[in-house]
Amino acid sequence: MTFDRRHSATYLASQLAKGFARSLQSRSMALGFSPGQFPVLLELWQEDGLTQKQLLDRLDVEQATLANTLSRMERDRLIQRAPHPGDRRAQIITLTQLGRDLEVQAVEAAAEADAALFSGFKRFERELMIEYMRMIVENARKP
Repeated sequence: MTFDRRHSATYLASQLAKGFARSLQSRSMALGFSPGQFPVLLELWQEDGLTQKQLLDRLDVEQATLANTLSRMERDRLIQRAPHPGDRRAQIITLTQLGRDLEVQAVEAAAEADAALFSGFKRFERELMIEYMRMIVENARKP
């Protein structure tokens, strides 16, 4: 029995993720952030002033990955950290003005990256594909 990766959902999902990352990469780098920073930015645009633990709870990433991402974001002046007033071990992560100013352009860049990947799709095909992707993500989270 041969394995045909063209019929493998896991292989295709991996390729899809890589394609989206490449599509967003060129757009995001021009704006001063990386695709890996985008989920953190989205969370902070929605609610600024979160702890690293709160971000971990909201994002599906490893602690070490988030720590490295936050360090790069701080280096790039997208975020700043301040001591948590009630927990000496925690820090409050907030967007800098530069991080806040990126929101409109970054969201547009992500929409353009999405549009590039769905080029040639009819509207209902895109909506159906996104719904299927949501279902797969939910199934993947089940034990």
